[in-house]
Amino acid sequence: MRVTEPAPQPGTGAAIDAGGSWPAILTWRAHDVPRMESVRVQLSGNRIKAYGRIVSAATSSDPAFSASYDLVTDETGATKRLSLTMTLAERERQLSIARDEEGMWLVRDHQNQTTRAAFDGALDVDVVFSPFFNALPIRRTGLHQRTDSLQLPVVYVRLPELSVRLETISYSSAGANGIELKSPVAETTITVDDDGFILDYPGLATRI
Repeated sequence: MRVTEPAPQPGTGAAIDAGGSWPAILTWRAHDVPRMESVRVQLSGNRIKAYGRIVSAATSSDPAFSASYDLVTDETGATKRLSLTMTLAERERQLSIARDEEGMWLVRDHQNQTTRAAFDGALDVDVVFSPFFNALPIRRTGLHQRTDSLQLPVVYVRLPELSVRLETISYSSAGANGIELKSPVAETTITVDDDGFILDYPGLATRI
């Protein structure tokens, strides 16, 4: 049973741990594979504008790739638009996802075909391999500032294939002990900074 979400909480506006202020560049390094993510983040209250890139060498399960993205949320922190470009050795492909005023999602795939779906009322997009995107529902619901448990539908993007599907991710905050997370690819406890951005995601990446 899905937990009803609370009203969005205002952003803290605090500086990031490294001592800088917004806008800022956040960078993560994967724990066990040759992969990194770096993103320039601009904050205005709960509104986020972000431009980032995930770069990975070839692994036993995936080819080498570079995925660049451009994200914009609304004033509550809910995703408005995500544009993603996937570059492989043999080709480059694009994906565009946008949420309209009726709460419906428009997905334009790499074949330029557009579909429209509700995705169970999802307000967030998540991208596999990315610590950054986990911050979107955490910040939007204020989960980094209180103790609560939520089950949230998300528009889930898998890389490098650029497939899009509905998934449910569970978050349970435990104060200073971090936030328990259960997703399609992990069940772990993540830690976040005062602004809700991930510091460490065991099994995925740590911020550097």
